[in-house]
Amino acid sequence: MDKIKQLEKEWAPVKQYPDFKAGDTITVHYRISEGNKERIQQYQGVVIQRKGSGSTATFTVRKMSGNVGVERIFPIASPFIDQIDVNKRGQVNRARIFYLRERRGKSARIQEKRMPVAAAEPVSAK
Repeated sequence: MDKIKQLEKEWAPVKQYPDFKAGDTITVHYRISEGNKERIQQYQGVVIQRKGSGSTATFTVRKMSGNVGVERIFPIASPFIDQIDVNKRGQVNRARIFYLRERRGKSARIQEKRMPVAAAEPVSAK
């Protein structure tokens, strides 16, 4: 098993994306080819789970399209992912937040995690 993981590290390097987890709102810039044209589609939603490790890891993003919830599973090592932006950090107590599927409206909101702001040093007057 260790040889497989070693080969995986050597031959399939994973791109570096920002750190995100379940509860975070992210935008995935996904490359789509239609015929001979290529465009980038932005898919914005809440991460409801991360699964796996290394190059086989995946993450699931859920968004509301009208009144219908749409979930999409992205492999982390996909060559079609152009970039990932973290819009908001969510404060949740679980690694997999499937309970969002049954919720609508205000009960489906996730509280935003507030990051402490470093105190600015006072500028000395000369």
